[in-house]
Amino acid sequence: MNKINENVDLYRLKDFASAFSRTAFSDVLNYDDYSRFDWIVSKYRAVEGVTYFDMLKKIYRVLSKEYCCEYVYKNELISRLLHDIGTRDTVYFNEFRVGTSIADMVVFNGESKAFEIKTEYDTPRRLNKQMAEYGRFFDKCYLVVPESKLDGYAAAIESGTGIIVMRRLNGRLILDLVKDAEQNQAFDSLALMSCLRTAEYVNIATCLGGDVTGVPRYRLYEYCQQVIQNANEKLVRACFLREVKKRKNSTSQLRGCPMPLKQMLLSLNLGKKQQAILLNKLNVNVNAV
Repeated sequence: MNKINENVDLYRLKDFASAFSRTAFSDVLNYDDYSRFDWIVSKYRAVEGVTYFDMLKKIYRVLSKEYCCEYVYKNELISRLLHDIGTRDTVYFNEFRVGTSIADMVVFNGESKAFEIKTEYDTPRRLNKQMAEYGRFFDKCYLVVPESKLDGYAAAIESGTGIIVMRRLNGRLILDLVKDAEQNQAFDSLALMSCLRTAEYVNIATCLGGDVTGVPRYRLYEYCQQVIQNANEKLVRACFLREVKKRKNSTSQLRGCPMPLKQMLLSLNLGKKQQAILLNKLNVNVNAV
């Protein structure tokens, strides 16, 4: 394929990937606005389907074969985690802030796990900083990379980091655990505080025996941080896990969600009713809108 054709094809794939954006789906859910999808259909008639959902399935198949962008990685990772861990007493979050970094995927059950994704199109420029921040807080940290870049990334990360590779088997995408993560021994209360909302760190401090009665609001953060810093680490972890599981999340809806949309529904954090509404709207005939 010559350079011009390569560029045209890359633009096509990037256009397809743009369909799986929070904005595109939020516009459909909240405003019945299908403009992003309609634009793709009008530009690439080959992906036209009977319904918008049919179109999205076609696009996802193309992306998974020709352009494994971050959305594909996250979607496949969710499916693998659901198979391996399930949803019982477990919550999944897309993009979870720790310090100045944001983990691509996190899982909380009896322990906390962070997953950082580096696709074919990413560089390791910020990797060491990201993994260092995750290691201050999460029990286990994993790096998810394409098989073609395994050796380079394996040499660049700390020995305790787990590695998962994306590869193809008989035309299908497969995620393989190459190396399990070691238990992180360090636990930094400052890193914990950066993850929490006000009500959460107040509840954790109270869980640990603190009493915020009479504490001025402007001193709440400092007081709760001190309580957490001085508490037993094991108790802090237990209180945090109990608290974070209270956050609104769509974990219980993931198993029944169509494969191409798992990551999107997790990202949008949709409940059962909203998920049903969105799927009904996507099952509208393309030509009917």
